[in-house]
Amino acid sequence: MGANPFKTDPSAWVRRFVPLVRPGGAVLDLACGGGRHSRLFLDHGHPVTAIDRDVTQARMAEGAELIAADLEDGSPWPLAGRRFAAVVITNYLWRPLFPILRDSLEPDGVLLYETFALGNEAFGRPRNPDHLLARGELLRLTEGLTVVAYQDGVEAAHKVVQRICALNGPGPATLF
Repeated sequence: MGANPFKTDPSAWVRRFVPLVRPGGAVLDLACGGGRHSRLFLDHGHPVTAIDRDVTQARMAEGAELIAADLEDGSPWPLAGRRFAAVVITNYLWRPLFPILRDSLEPDGVLLYETFALGNEAFGRPRNPDHLLARGELLRLTEGLTVVAYQDGVEAAHKVVQRICALNGPGPATLF
């Protein structure tokens, strides 16, 4: 039996911002992989829609609405008209999705995004610049959202990442 190619612990970045998501609000876990973030939000009482090219590997997402979709093949967005209290994406980058992701957020919805950036090629995969964010690119791609937190740089000398937590709107007054 081969090793599980998917991480099982939720990202510390994503865990940090779970309290910003409206209680009971629907969450979209895009490129869900094994479902670790789906499980995190399901365990916090959120209904979850999990999308991946191959949802048969999303074992941790049991209880979520699973949608198999190739988001890069030019097919229509499978969730047209649906809005979410949070959209979560980790370790995935397809730049044409950013306008759709913004449109998929409810007012005050939370975007949690974490993926690799240029410089990561020195540490391993991914190495293709198409899959690596340029310096500050995540900030530019999320323009119009209210940034709660942002990171860009080397993490523990083994990868280069960018992360953002951003709100669709000014956010609750208690945040600031």
